[in-house]
Amino acid sequence: MTRLPLPPSLYADTAIAPVATPPLDADKSVSVAIIGGGYTGLSTALHLAEQGVEALVLEAQEPGWGASGNNGGHTNPGLKHDPDQIEADFGPELGRRMIEFSYGTTNFTHDLIRRYQIPCEARQNGTLRAAYHEASAAAIEKTAQQCIRRGMPVSYLNREQLREMTGTDRYIGAMLDTRGGDLHPLSYARGLARAAMSAGAKVYGETPALSLRRDGARWRIETPRAVVHAEKVLLATNGFTDDLWPALRRTIVPVFSSIAATAPLSDEVARSIMPMRPVLYESGHITVYYRIDQQNRLLMGGRGPMRWIKSPTDVAYLMRYAERLWPQLKGVAWTHGWNSRLAITGDHYPHVHEPAESVLISLGCNGRGVALSTAMGAQLARRLIGGAKAEIDMPITGVKPIPMHAFWPVGVTTAVIAGRVRDRLGI
Repeated sequence: MTRLPLPPSLYADTAIAPVATPPLDADKSVSVAIIGGGYTGLSTALHLAEQGVEALVLEAQEPGWGASGNNGGHTNPGLKHDPDQIEADFGPELGRRMIEFSYGTTNFTHDLIRRYQIPCEARQNGTLRAAYHEASAAAIEKTAQQCIRRGMPVSYLNREQLREMTGTDRYIGAMLDTRGGDLHPLSYARGLARAAMSAGAKVYGETPALSLRRDGARWRIETPRAVVHAEKVLLATNGFTDDLWPALRRTIVPVFSSIAATAPLSDEVARSIMPMRPVLYESGHITVYYRIDQQNRLLMGGRGPMRWIKSPTDVAYLMRYAERLWPQLKGVAWTHGWNSRLAITGDHYPHVHEPAESVLISLGCNGRGVALSTAMGAQLARRLIGGAKAEIDMPITGVKPIPMHAFWPVGVTTAVIAGRVRDRLGI
């Protein structure tokens, strides 16, 4: 197959050089085969290789081609649901482990970046979860109180404090978690691939998995040019999940998340927007998220068209919203607009499945993939090495297709339109 070009993003124009990942052209026999070369697959390969386990990654394009190299660049701690809700859903023991694990993912990720000296513009200046409606502000304050009660480095900020941190009076309340941060997603994906390969893992690009089936005591994976036999298999395809495993595609909703980026702003304008450089995501019916990168560019993200885009004009609403927040941006050049597919689960929890002996599946980060999928790599490696006796800090559930899955494109488009209207009306 021919490798597709990267989406026309700011990241593609500014990332570190990729490590060579040629197609697999000869049959291989390995301990663990990993399908998917995003953060989850690469991190798992790295953590397996660190422990001397032979791991091989099959990536249909190149490492970071999908959402891993095209996301907002936020390293956000936690899961979508509040800590109290997590414990209610999964019980005090597993729930506690899930909370400790998920809120520790950002420290895990930034520690890994430092350990392998990955040049990806990583910073840990905090994450703001901000609200501009009273109901959302009350919900965020409730979340903050639950985190504070558990000893987390979290605080609740009022309107005046937020005006100083963001340069806009849009927000009435926010939770600041100092463990959050940002990075250059594609540089990180490429650096993670290089780290995995330096530890002994093999990574092959332009090598989609065409079929997966049992072959005696091992698994047989057909690719365009060669066959892989593996003792164990990890599927980590997230928003690009297909029908390689029965019904798996119908357990997630693949949605596009879009980003628009400005040209580098003047120091004065950049300081007036986000002087302390946290990242921010809004709590609304439709999430908007943004950050100022190390070159003073503003990157605004949110839901856009449910198709591939190539220009910032394809998400003009993000540019208009940025000018609403900061009128000083009027006339600023917007140089890039792009998107990619991520995976949303029906319950908004990450999903880990073990549908057959020696097969593990991990997908559905629900917009928190940078740190969560990186840290999941260590968890998945532990399970792949130790088997069913090796507990991990996330639940392992059955493969359950979403009802009426065929109608998801219409449902997502309708939800986006309705959410924007409700946010605009304040309801």
